[in-house]
Amino acid sequence: MLKSVICNILGIRYPVFQGGMAWIADGTLAAAVSEAGGLGLISSVNFGPEAVREEIRKARALTDKPFGVNIMLAATDAAEIASLVVEEGVKIVTTGAGSPAQYMEMWKAAGIKVIPVVASVAYALKMQELGATAVVAEGAESGGHIGETHTMALVPQVVDAVDIPVIAAGGIFDGRGAAAAFMLGACGVQVGTRFLMAKECRIHPVYKERLMKASDIGTMVTGRSLQDAVRGLKTPFAKQFARMEADPSVSAEEIRAFGTGSLRKAVFDGDIAGGSFLAGEVAGMCRKEESAREIVEDIILGAEKTMKEKSQIYGS
Repeated sequence: MLKSVICNILGIRYPVFQGGMAWIADGTLAAAVSEAGGLGLISSVNFGPEAVREEIRKARALTDKPFGVNIMLAATDAAEIASLVVEEGVKIVTTGAGSPAQYMEMWKAAGIKVIPVVASVAYALKMQELGATAVVAEGAESGGHIGETHTMALVPQVVDAVDIPVIAAGGIFDGRGAAAAFMLGACGVQVGTRFLMAKECRIHPVYKERLMKASDIGTMVTGRSLQDAVRGLKTPFAKQFARMEADPSVSAEEIRAFGTGSLRKAVFDGDIAGGSFLAGEVAGMCRKEESAREIVEDIILGAEKTMKEKSQIYGS
């Protein structure tokens, strides 16, 4: 079975991370992915720190395999959750939306392996200097908050720049995408959109229905005018958001107010008019609901098959 250095570092069977998707990645999903041999992640964007604590304990009750917590550092309760993961004995943390510098000493003293999500070479180098265990190089194909550089260009540049392991993210759905990431020098992949279709993922049924109906051009980016670009499905909400951004008479405050709470409305209510259905460009590949184990094993087996077949072609 496909294995890499990140498996040895984290104690996981397969080099597949589940994205720490805000309001979505809970203890049930994380435990299912970890039980399948990957790395499950719990989102810290939830109903407050105590809810995150509950999800950590839920995951621990469901699996004895390693799992982690994704911390959005721009959140108002980030400092509280940074301490909470230490209290709860979490050993793996991924970070986004800010620098983990102020927490690194505390986390390292607690034996926590820190893996920041980065969207540029410069930021990857900064994270290495801080003592990060690895980085997730996330390209603009991904769902949710995105940078400017796409996965195919970003990953090899980050791999060449740093000495720590690099996990590729953005536009990876199956074994073909994983194999491509490994060929670019990544030692693992992070997958978000496909795990939205996991049976253990408890998003609203409408969310899954919209994913299964998505085409190859079924996503769009909004929020650039606010310096907060996100990728999601093309819905009435997303299109209205884009129209507001393009209208000079609409203030940034009005746009932000329109978007407030939109992800929760999508995740819990399936609200097409008011919800932000975040998803990556691979949404057009979502065609069925599967278990987390089926997803992890399909990615790994598919990557092995792809690399074996291509090596035979070019070796002949």
